[in-house]
Amino acid sequence: MNGQYFAAFTALAGSAIGGLMLLASSWLTQNAQYRADELAHSKGRREELYKDFIEEASLIYADALQHDRAEIAKFVKLYSLIGRMRVLSSSKVVETAESIVSVIRKTYREPNKTFVDADIASSDAFDPFREFSEACRDDLRSRGSLF
Repeated sequence: MNGQYFAAFTALAGSAIGGLMLLASSWLTQNAQYRADELAHSKGRREELYKDFIEEASLIYADALQHDRAEIAKFVKLYSLIGRMRVLSSSKVVETAESIVSVIRKTYREPNKTFVDADIASSDAFDPFREFSEACRDDLRSRGSLF
């Protein structure tokens, strides 16, 4: 009879081990899927944040080129976007966003410009967003993989 008990025990043990392996495999799969979903969601949130910042800062920068008076209310949204970046983004992205705001503030203090003035269309001064865009791209790439 000991042989029969041993056979029954090994069959039950095999079933239990198989069930545990199935459970572990399912858990690992679900965990990997959850991480992938979270990563995609985080990347999407950052992409939307960067887009919003570029759009808002572009409008204010265009205003700064044409006017010499800054309205504080226009900067509020920029600072709120930068605050969100401090939570979600790398320090390089935040630093370059802050430098854009600094450029905009300085531009308000300068004389008004037209498109023809000082050939600004071909200068780097007309595109203060280049460094920010590159920092955003690097941030999205560096934190864009699971491993």
